Amino acid sequence: MENIVTKTISLALLAASPLALTACAETNAQETDRFAKVEIKTEQLGDGIAVLFGAGGNIGVSYGPDGTVLIDDQFAPLTPKIQAAVAALGAEPVKYLINTHWHYDHTGGNENFGKAGALIMAHDNVRERMAGKQTSGNGNDPASPKEALPVVTYHDGVKLHLNGDEVHVKHMAHAHTDGDSIVFWKNANVLHMGDLYFNKVTLPFIDINSGGNARGVLAAAEKALTMVNDETRIIPGHGPMATKADLTDYRNMMKSVIETVEKARGEGKTLEQIQAMKPAAQWDTNKDAFIKGDAFVEAVFKSLEMPDHGKGGHKH
Repeated sequence: MENIVTKTISLALLAASPLALTACAETNAQETDRFAKVEIKTEQLGDGIAVLFGAGGNIGVSYGPDGTVLIDDQFAPLTPKIQAAVAALGAEPVKYLINTHWHYDHTGGNENFGKAGALIMAHDNVRERMAGKQTSGNGNDPASPKEALPVVTYHDGVKLHLNGDEVHVKHMAHAHTDGDSIVFWKNANVLHMGDLYFNKVTLPFIDINSGGNARGVLAAAEKALTMVNDETRIIPGHGPMATKADLTDYRNMMKSVIETVEKARGEGKTLEQIQAMKPAAQWDTNKDAFIKGDAFVEAVFKSLEMPDHGKGGHKH
């Protein structure tokens, strides 16, 4: 599973980072070939709930008598493979679709599923960003077609009563982006973190241009840890399945790096001087990681230059 995510991490975050401009230089034929080789792998997490791994954000699936719920949908060319994986579970076609945030490796299939009749839900800011030309990283992303847009949006969250479970969808303000949601199945004890959590494949990607902030990522991890226990199955945005202990380690890493950067910044050190200190070095161990130590430290540094939205509400 780690092999799949590691090899596709640059594709998985296409159109969502400064490095994406290089990836976009690939020819259409090359991209088509890459998607053709992607295999969707399924891991059953319990009765009527599973996770799909492919190229892009990990997909949560809940299915049963009330219909099939999909959490994120990766890239548009993968829709037929995702639909086939859902059918292989014995599930009906997707009826509800929840986007954890707006990046195209999580919403690329929206148009396909929307046209097929799925009801798309997401935070208010997800629809706003998808409906207009938005800036992510150093590039501009075009507006999404109408069929791809969420038709049910929320500010703080929403609760769904489906397939014998309570599905709690909660907004986490100014974190990976300004429209992140986590999804918790209360009875199944499964939590989908979206890109608020990258497990073992890369240091965090904080999309500053989409309203992201390192302090929000830390706050989201803290909040999630109050919702889980040692038996909770945690679906990260990218990487293999995780446990509470894994998420705790991630929280501790975020806290350590933020505190180190904040202290050094308070002492008057420049970004370059702080990067030279290598505050993320002990976690920067994957040579194929999409986000390396210096880029992560830069995002933390820039986050600390911004208002702390966690102490006074938030606005898009």
